[in-house]
Amino acid sequence: MKQQKGRIDILFANAGPEPVIEPLGTITENHFDKIFNVNVKGLLFTVQKALPLFQDGGSIILNAAASASKGLEGFSVYSATKAAIRSFARTWTVDLKQRKIRVNTISPGPIDTPGPRRAVAAETDEQYEQLLTSIVNAVPLGRMGNPDEVAKAVAFLASDDSSYITGIELFVDGGVAQI
Repeated sequence: MKQQKGRIDILFANAGPEPVIEPLGTITENHFDKIFNVNVKGLLFTVQKALPLFQDGGSIILNAAASASKGLEGFSVYSATKAAIRSFARTWTVDLKQRKIRVNTISPGPIDTPGPRRAVAAETDEQYEQLLTSIVNAVPLGRMGNPDEVAKAVAFLASDDSSYITGIELFVDGGVAQI
């Protein structure tokens, strides 16, 4: 199989549905299954299927979220899945130490992408702008992050510049999870 498919040196496991705000009293089994199946089950089996092709000494970066470290109203299921991903990095670091495969987690905070607009039930642009203002006010750096900032952090964790870093969670969140 390796001869036909080549090898993998770096894996960035980054998939997931947009977070849907569901307060505890309205969470359904379908909502729970959907979020856990993609964020936890999908990530686990993606990494597992890649392992036979993975080069010893490689780097696995798992995409979690700063929300796993914060109590955000209506995000309990989504946040729990991201906390599970963080736990995977800790345990897989130990599981893969003989192969010298580094496993780290990247945890973005509020990032300026189309996702936030779709994830909230803002019916008007004004409502959405009010929501963005409240999000930005919660970020110590006073702004949303941009996708390039996350990409640069992932590139660092994938590079030899981070050769002595494994098992960490790197927050790219403007300080949200720290305050």
